[in-house]
Amino acid sequence: MATSVAGPGWRHPRLTPSLAEVYRTIPVRGGSWWKKALAFAGPGYLVAVGYMDPGNWATDLAGGARFGYTLLSVILLSNLMAILLQGLAAKLGIVTGRDLAQACRDHYSRPVSLALWVICEIAIAACDLAEVIGSAIALNLLFGIPLPWGIAITALDVLLVLYLQNRGFRLLEALVIALIATIAGCFLFVIIISGPDLLAVASGFIPRPTILQDPDKLYIAIGILGATVMPHNLYLHSSIVQTRSYEESAAGRKEAVQFAFLDSTVALSFALFINAAILIVAAATFHRAGQTGVAEIQDAYKLLTPLLGVTGASAVFAFALLASGQNSTLTGTLAGQIVMEGFLNIRIRPWLRRLITRLIAIVPAALTAIFFGSHGTAQLLILSQVILSLQLSFAVFPLVKFTSDRLKMGEFVNPTWLKVLAYTVAVAIAGFNAWLLVQIFGGLH
Repeated sequence: MATSVAGPGWRHPRLTPSLAEVYRTIPVRGGSWWKKALAFAGPGYLVAVGYMDPGNWATDLAGGARFGYTLLSVILLSNLMAILLQGLAAKLGIVTGRDLAQACRDHYSRPVSLALWVICEIAIAACDLAEVIGSAIALNLLFGIPLPWGIAITALDVLLVLYLQNRGFRLLEALVIALIATIAGCFLFVIIISGPDLLAVASGFIPRPTILQDPDKLYIAIGILGATVMPHNLYLHSSIVQTRSYEESAAGRKEAVQFAFLDSTVALSFALFINAAILIVAAATFHRAGQTGVAEIQDAYKLLTPLLGVTGASAVFAFALLASGQNSTLTGTLAGQIVMEGFLNIRIRPWLRRLITRLIAIVPAALTAIFFGSHGTAQLLILSQVILSLQLSFAVFPLVKFTSDRLKMGEFVNPTWLKVLAYTVAVAIAGFNAWLLVQIFGGLH
């Protein structure tokens, strides 16, 4: 699958693609616009999963409980940033035939690309940590399984991932979409019974200067941003768009880029609904009742049914959390494989790769659950989001740089307006995350 020539803008020929077992396995046939759109639909939903993982829940819950609907504008802004960046990631993969990890390995020196790989692996482990803790909390809430045992049970999902990968990529996509629909359905139910103030919800999507003026609001707002835009998703998206067997011509690539952007935009709209729904439920239930201190998933679970007076509200909430944790696990596995293969050009068996990542996440999660209990795991969940925030710029800046390079992208290079917008977003994300870190390590919160 590698080519014998490097191509303009690249130092080395294309490598064998990551996830070689599913590369170009999904046919894209001619026909109506709808048929083509359906053929390209799928990768965006795998990416969208990372935008609604358990790490997002804590920040959205805290934002809604403390400040009502005010921070909905931050969720909307984060989602718009995500749509832009994921569109660029898909374009890089389709146009160059390289995922972001492979592009970094080609462009940067070996020490730099190794450093980027290590940082990315830490981010994937942090994300996996959030998924392990989220799933374990859900199992504890639903079935009373102690947190350490719940963490051990989540190690078994490696078997499910491997089974699905061997059965074909479309089945994996179908399961992910079904789980997203489950989460959305659960929150639709909880929103209806919580009866939010629709006018206040609508006004919450309008940005307000008080968010920048109030340090407490800004702190949670940046936490929402850090939890929403996921670094490993950029690597993931640039690879899985290549599962489609689009025509490798200028016209074929242009069509593939357009349909991939449509796919990810629609999928990320679901992520926007789910993140906004968590905040709206927290605002309508906890903020309205004066329970402004709710920031932990376990607290939200305990209070939902008594405050809403509807039996089963808490169980539906926990079931959505379990679906969220399992969904994120599936895509985290793929991202880990893509990053390792892309940066190092080595391939290890998927089960071994999964086991390594899962152990890195399980050991600290298990120790925290055993010695510090549920409050400790909640703090670890927040720490995992801080680590993700740290890594984000190391994925965003190379992505914007490569897609703005005419030699690498040819006619698909970012136009000037898009280049300016993309760099503005990259600098804003870096600045917000730097501010968040200063606050955390400065001991102000």
